[in-house]
Amino acid sequence: VQLQASGGGLVQSGGSLRLSCTASGSISRINAMTWYRQPPGKQRELVATITDGGGTIYADSVKGRFTVSRDNAKNSFYLLMNNLKPDDTAVYYCNLIAVPGASFVPRTYWGQGTQVTVSS
Repeated sequence: VQLQASGGGLVQSGGSLRLSCTASGSISRINAMTWYRQPPGKQRELVATITDGGGTIYADSVKGRFTVSRDNAKNSFYLLMNNLKPDDTAVYYCNLIAVPGASFVPRTYWGQGTQVTVSS
């Protein structure tokens, strides 16, 4: 299973971006899809999660501005980021907890990261 993230870029404060992450390979079940970010010089932090049941969890810093969604048919999930702030500048990583085909054990997969830069 591989994850491909895309959609990062440079945007002015107050602008919007939409990140995408698509999983390829044999997957029998997806448990959770999560976006993390790592700001410069800081540790990686959870941004938003969407579970197999559609439940969502957001970091307090992004509530009301970011929306996580998924397209099960495409094995894809998205992060719509509105009203971006300079503090949102980070490398964003997608994370998938899923059971690969021919297995019964969930595993964790990471995308390659996509840079989001918000200028003031």
